[in-house]
Amino acid sequence: MTMKKLVTGIALMAALGGFTAAVAAEEGHDDLASKATHAIAGGHFPILKPHEETWSFAGPFGKYDKGQLQRGLKIYKEVCSACHSMSLVSFRTLEGLGYSEDQVKAFAAEYEVQDGPNADGEMFTRKAVPSDHFPSPYPNKEAAAASNGGAAPPDMSLLAKARGVERGFPQFIIDMIPIVGGYQEGGPDYIHALLTGYQEPPAGIKNPDGSDYKVPEGTHFNPYFASATSLKMAPPISNDQVTYDDGTPQTLEQYSRDISAFLMWAAEPHLEQRKRTGFMVMIFLFIFTVLIYLTKKSVYSRKEH
Repeated sequence: MTMKKLVTGIALMAALGGFTAAVAAEEGHDDLASKATHAIAGGHFPILKPHEETWSFAGPFGKYDKGQLQRGLKIYKEVCSACHSMSLVSFRTLEGLGYSEDQVKAFAAEYEVQDGPNADGEMFTRKAVPSDHFPSPYPNKEAAAASNGGAAPPDMSLLAKARGVERGFPQFIIDMIPIVGGYQEGGPDYIHALLTGYQEPPAGIKNPDGSDYKVPEGTHFNPYFASATSLKMAPPISNDQVTYDDGTPQTLEQYSRDISAFLMWAAEPHLEQRKRTGFMVMIFLFIFTVLIYLTKKSVYSRKEH
């Protein structure tokens, strides 16, 4: 009898848990529709703010994970470079990812760049060398736009610094204080959220005139997109699309984290040096302040007040 009651109790708990999860999912579905309707009416995007992820380079003592950066470079080369340029990043800076000079030369030689004019006044192509920058997959912006439905894919050199959603009050004030806050991961958070945020639009989204919202043809719904409810870029990457050699999980989540970290490095390759310099400056200012105080105390201690 006791065993029967135990089994019945477990079954009831499982059913209740499933019901609760279903209700929570339905509430989340309705909440997203409500937020999307409000965003469309007010023209305020994104619909959802990016989640604050944990990054190795965050904080005053943060450092890049070179293994992660190398995986991110692999994703850029095999996926992103088909549409996105990275014109401000030279191949020689890849030594900062842990590659040797010979490896960088070999990597650069896999690309072709335009050079010239030659003695005949004509442009020509040659294999890239470490001093060259990552070439664009398109000859010009017009060609890039024509190949992508009228919207040229953005250059990725500074994408992690150019993108990002500011945090509201009072967080944005704290973020300006390096030692206390110093939140500078808004770009990687946004890129990660965007890459993992593609989904079907929930039912119940309304236009300002009360009609049902429909995703514009040729676009894809993403509540984390900073400019609208949807964007023309289709989901660029999926599970097992890029092969990792170090055994790291080949999932969309991991891919998104790796490319986001790589783009942060591309935008700020000297981040670690800047943080070390900033920390030394703060120590110097603290010691200098103490010395000034002791000097003032020593000088004025001999004077009558």
